[in-house]
Amino acid sequence: METPLFAHIGVTCKNPKDFMRFYTQYFGFKKTSAISIDATKELVFLTNSEGICFEVFLAEQDSPIASPTADGYTHPGWRHMAFSVQNITAFLHAMGADAQIQKGPIALNNEGWKAVWIQDPEGNIIELTEGFNTKF
Repeated sequence: METPLFAHIGVTCKNPKDFMRFYTQYFGFKKTSAISIDATKELVFLTNSEGICFEVFLAEQDSPIASPTADGYTHPGWRHMAFSVQNITAFLHAMGADAQIQKGPIALNNEGWKAVWIQDPEGNIIELTEGFNTKF
């Protein structure tokens, strides 16, 4: 059986412009294409150098659930997404007021793995991880 390749993450946003500014400014995403849905709506794709892609939609209604806190939702679903950085302290400093810390920074082991969880402009939780290695 074929192994599917990851394609994109669809994100519904209250303010797509703020979402796009945040991810282009701090996480290296670029607008790679846009499709007009109708006269007032546009579907935008943001892609980074690793080929990770957001498909950005405008929200048509408010969320029926509260925004996540700490390191993400505790009910079934996506908890957070993570980005690896060289230096968490320097990265947070460069983000300034846009670094809305929800939890941490904390050491996750004695091998130099640290993490902090922040919110993007839409309230989605992002883990910034330093020294992450999947082979602990």
